[in-house]
Amino acid sequence: MRDNAKSGALTEVTFFVLISLYEPNHGYGIMQFIEAKTQGRLILGAGSLYGAINALQDRNWIMPLDDGTGRKKEYIITDTGKEVVNSEIRRLQELVRVATDIVGEKI
Repeated sequence: MRDNAKSGALTEVTFFVLISLYEPNHGYGIMQFIEAKTQGRLILGAGSLYGAINALQDRNWIMPLDDGTGRKKEYIITDTGKEVVNSEIRRLQELVRVATDIVGEKI
């Protein structure tokens, strides 16, 4: 995962995986969420998705849910993950503000 720790910038995939987990979701559901929200612009393969899931778990940004039924493994965003998302939203808003000041609002 190529998130920039120095600037706090997240990759688009990381950002979408995190926001897909504000409600419990499983791997295939995450893939569907991302494809739908990006109108097919981002389509993740299983390897990329599970690599991202593992990295996000290692950072404590998401965690697995265990309901004990043995069904598909679901994940949920942690409070730390929510802080990361909020920070990224603020960063993106600032980026848009600066660009709009320079370019103008008509795009």
